Amino acid sequence: MNSNDRDGWVRVRGARENNLANIDLDVPRDCMVAFTGISGSGKSSLAFGTLYAEAQRRYFESVAPYARRLLNQVGAPDVTDITGLPPAVALQQRRGAPSSRSSVGTITTLSNLLRMLYSRAGTYPAGVSHLSAEAFSPNTATGACPRCHGLGVVHDVTEDLLVPDPTLSIRDGAIAAWPGAWQGANLKSIVNGLGIDTRAPWNTLSRKDRDWLLYTEEQPSVFIQPEEGRVDHGYNGKFWSARKHTMNVLSQSQSERMRERALRFVQSMACPECGGSGLQANALSVTFAGLSIAELNAVPLTDLANRLRDGMGSRESDGSADASDGNEVARRIGDDVIARVEVLLDLGLGYLSLGRNSTTLSPGEAQRLRIATQLRSGLFGVVYVLDEPSAGLHPADAAPLLKVLDRLTASGNSLFVVEHDLDVIRRADWIVDIGPGAGEGGGQLVYSGPVDGLKDVPESITARYLFPQQAQPLREVRTPESWVRLDKASLHNIRDLTVDFPLGVMTAVTGVSGSGKSTLVTQILAQAVRSHLGTAPDDTAEADDQPHDLTLEDTTGLDSFDRLVLVDQRPIGRTPRSNLATYTGMFDVVRKLFAATDEAQARGYTASRFSFNVAGGRCETCQGEGFVSVELLFLPGTYAPCHTCHGARYNDDTLEVTYLGKNIAEVLGMTVNTAADFFAGSTSALRSLDTLRDVGLGYLRLGQPATELSGGEAQRIKLATELQRARRGHALYLLDEPTSGLHPSDTELLLAQLQRLVDAGNTVVLVEHDLATIAASDWVIDLGPSGGDKGGTIVATGTPREVAAGTGATAQYLSEWIDTRAAG
Repeated sequence: MNSNDRDGWVRVRGARENNLANIDLDVPRDCMVAFTGISGSGKSSLAFGTLYAEAQRRYFESVAPYARRLLNQVGAPDVTDITGLPPAVALQQRRGAPSSRSSVGTITTLSNLLRMLYSRAGTYPAGVSHLSAEAFSPNTATGACPRCHGLGVVHDVTEDLLVPDPTLSIRDGAIAAWPGAWQGANLKSIVNGLGIDTRAPWNTLSRKDRDWLLYTEEQPSVFIQPEEGRVDHGYNGKFWSARKHTMNVLSQSQSERMRERALRFVQSMACPECGGSGLQANALSVTFAGLSIAELNAVPLTDLANRLRDGMGSRESDGSADASDGNEVARRIGDDVIARVEVLLDLGLGYLSLGRNSTTLSPGEAQRLRIATQLRSGLFGVVYVLDEPSAGLHPADAAPLLKVLDRLTASGNSLFVVEHDLDVIRRADWIVDIGPGAGEGGGQLVYSGPVDGLKDVPESITARYLFPQQAQPLREVRTPESWVRLDKASLHNIRDLTVDFPLGVMTAVTGVSGSGKSTLVTQILAQAVRSHLGTAPDDTAEADDQPHDLTLEDTTGLDSFDRLVLVDQRPIGRTPRSNLATYTGMFDVVRKLFAATDEAQARGYTASRFSFNVAGGRCETCQGEGFVSVELLFLPGTYAPCHTCHGARYNDDTLEVTYLGKNIAEVLGMTVNTAADFFAGSTSALRSLDTLRDVGLGYLRLGQPATELSGGEAQRIKLATELQRARRGHALYLLDEPTSGLHPSDTELLLAQLQRLVDAGNTVVLVEHDLATIAASDWVIDLGPSGGDKGGTIVATGTPREVAAGTGATAQYLSEWIDTRAAG
């Protein structure tokens, strides 16, 4: 051990990862260090790409080479030297895995404990033999419901969707799910041949006939007599029920248009066999504290500990020998679960339940669940590298988080926190500000020292917001054009809620975590507008999340909208082949520009030649990926740049074609800011590039893979793509925490674009915690008063000043923010 390791500092020399400009810095251990800077400045490259990556590399060097093959490793960072660096644990922002089999219980491992509890200490009904712990998991063959295969959800048709107008006859098209043209006429002729009246209104047919026409699996063959004007000869026609036809299209059709049409008649619903639990009947018959494991998984964490104590107490009052054997099991497992739950409650997650699907969690919620797991680990002398732990948190929920972070440092650990939240930054012991700009304009060490010292650094953009020097009065609010009303809406913790949304303005829906904000905006309001417009969700993942237990008594005012735009934080693609340029459509413009060059024309190259997804122009060694997998016998497999194209993705012939002196690979390597100057003569390309810069994404590379983008970056890319489309009419824009993960300066850029949308005659409704964004809105709907079962009601509505003058958690913090900014 050298002196640097003993003096309590981590010393970094020559950090050059990504855009870092060969920086040197010293940061203290055993305290909380905040890494700040605008989006793309390089702070994550320093905290995660350099410090964490080096700590992980050193640890893996101590692991046997064969075992290293089984570990997911990051590459060695580009840095000259780091001393005094302890072992590190990274807790990064990650979207829930695209699998409905992951839940709060599986993330925290509490599900494993509960399954053991039910297996060893559950109350079994007569006739049910002892079950293994696997039998209580929907993710195993032993426990999964045979109907839904453990998912708890089935996709099926309903009569309301198949027959939207029951006053029509079959001849007039009552069964909307049946195909049109000749096939539709054929089915009507078959039904007529079966003796069912095709001229009678649907609602006058017998229930037996209606159910048979819609759901039967039978496919009788009927001889169809010649019909004047349709067929001039008889033939045998085969019957398809509406359900069978719809499911056949979804499973067999290659036509995207036909599949989209069929999806209109299908909805997700709880599996009727397992009640949505995903479990087999024998597992559901076992109880603890009078509840099945599915019922206990649905209990909010705030009540879970009490339910477990009740179950443990009832077992101890049973004096039988069998009960005695299970008491010790129940006590040990129950005490462990209760201790873990209490940590989750300290983090403000009491509104969640163990059965909550991980795909519905925000990145902030998922990260706090992982923080809770680390607190229980009892590690000492570790560096925890956290990625915006306050993201997605209401200001009232940030205080408990900070207490938990203090517990980590009090246990002898160091905290390196990448953060934008000003209140969290103020609580840090040390601040490292990277910038001053983003991308090539960043990567410099602007400041490293105590937080108060940043006040005297004029080039720091963070300092302008952390220590504001002048008053910032609130903008004048707009007057609503009219209103949309949702009457008696119910979903999740929202029950019989009636709410009014103003039109032609920007509305912020606020409230503590778990109060029902996202449920109200991205599910209830979105589904009401979709149903009115007759549109389907934009993608499969969105369709899978459609609520199947939503009830809504009535709506008014929806006629004002002609389009719905839901801008969420889902990834813009699931593979590295999807990137910024391809998603925005700009790459189509670029490929056409290359195809129009004299060299491309002479060679007969079309725009497809310049796609790395198509054979011909791409490098065939790596199939256009730019890298290849390298398998080593006793060392971990790794990825390396393709030895043929050296990461360019294209073959040599394609790269010989240039546009303004640059080949296609060099263009994909440009940042948005650089590309805007390069394509200054192309109006079509500039339209995409300018909107990307307008939302603060000028630092991203055109070819940046979708898998490398944060949820906030993905959301802003979607918004920029929408902004570049010049459309008329009245659109409803729904955004879920659009400022999550944004530096205050980037938030200002985003707000300017949202205000632009409203000024163009549209309506914007956003779920938000950021006080600056709430104060910049025209109207606020505050939900609460707490999370989970204690939320779902309206606490206050009005302009930002009106809500700030009221009561409740949001009012308190909003009032303080307005007063502070007004004073300057």
